[in-house]
Amino acid sequence: MTGPTSAPASPASAAPVVAVVGGGQLARMMAPAAAELGVGLRVLVEDPASSAAQVVTDAPVGVASDDAAIRALIAPDDGRAPAAVLTFEHEHVPNALLQDLIDHGTPVRPGPDALVQAQDKIVMRRRLTELGLPCPRWAALPTDPAAARDALAAFLADEAGHEAVVKTSRGGYDGKGVRVVSSPDDVADWLQAAADGAPPLLVERKVPFVRELAALVARRPSGEVRTWPVVESVQRDGVCAEVVAPAPDLDPAVDAEARRIAVEVAEGLGVTGVLAVELFETREDDGTAAVWVNELAMRPHNSGHWTIDGAVTSQFEQHLRAVLDLPLGDTAARAPWTVMANVLGSSLDALTDALPDVLARFPEARVNLYGKGIRPGRKLGHVNVSGSDLDEVRRRALDAAALLRGESTTTATATSTATSTATTKEHA
Repeated sequence: MTGPTSAPASPASAAPVVAVVGGGQLARMMAPAAAELGVGLRVLVEDPASSAAQVVTDAPVGVASDDAAIRALIAPDDGRAPAAVLTFEHEHVPNALLQDLIDHGTPVRPGPDALVQAQDKIVMRRRLTELGLPCPRWAALPTDPAAARDALAAFLADEAGHEAVVKTSRGGYDGKGVRVVSSPDDVADWLQAAADGAPPLLVERKVPFVRELAALVARRPSGEVRTWPVVESVQRDGVCAEVVAPAPDLDPAVDAEARRIAVEVAEGLGVTGVLAVELFETREDDGTAAVWVNELAMRPHNSGHWTIDGAVTSQFEQHLRAVLDLPLGDTAARAPWTVMANVLGSSLDALTDALPDVLARFPEARVNLYGKGIRPGRKLGHVNVSGSDLDEVRRRALDAAALLRGESTTTATATSTATSTATTKEHA
């Protein structure tokens, strides 16, 4: 991080201000790009010690559900310049408020009609199906527990292996709100919770994927779109642990299809800004590859962190360009390979304790720490390594991340390899 991106600006300031809801690492990583572009950044943070608040000086404290806090973020009453646009680092913002802001002249990007697709998986699946995009077989479950049990049992009876995936329609992320089931009994508590007012549930086919891919696209209001190379993501315990860019041995036809899907999602849903489309790659009976849409994120995404160092234009700069309706940047890769390794939890008292060792052993590694308190499994930072030898690039990225977790490098490489092998089996 290079430091604060904006001081409180006067109304006469010519620099546009981008207002961001959410004070986590995604808002934090917008800061260097905003500083380089000369763009003001104002971030609504949940806590004055949050990740973004450590590097952005214009960081009022408030929550995304607070109507007054959102309005003050856009139009402060203390002489600071009004924001040119409102955007997000997470999707959990009331849509009625966003629509009211639009009605009163504030650009909201992405808008509520698009954002709801990332907030509600049933709404998303329904719309993607209407657009003819490839989704796993799915169904919304009734809220009545008895009817839901019958519907789920019928869905399971039609599935190979009689297994399926049940998801909460709202609030799930990083493996939360997802269960693999073989009987309605496996989600009896969720069925009752939905009847009692919790978010509705949906059931999907358990996709026998060979790996997970992500296609990142940016779109601005005037309609220009750009896609980055399609990447492979490796999950550990439902959380992205590693990203390889571009996806190794990806059939050019599959790369083109994944990018086409991402563009069609962005255009069909009216997304402005960065959109991540998470995909399953499968092998059909004839041996050909196919891709299926898994999840959407309408903001910069973990699968795009490699672009900070590995692409001509990072996803964070591109998001700012897009929401301000500026011409989009080149998305070409800077090196044959870039591997991003997440730092998920650590046994160290502070991640910075490992920097002397990491930077001495891996001088080419680009370390990005998020300023978060340490707890098991938490996303604390990432490491990017680029080069021409994929095996060596991957080893060095994983080993550097391991040192930041307080682990030995040998253990980390073995663990990640085992994880990568396990995640090629099927959707869990």
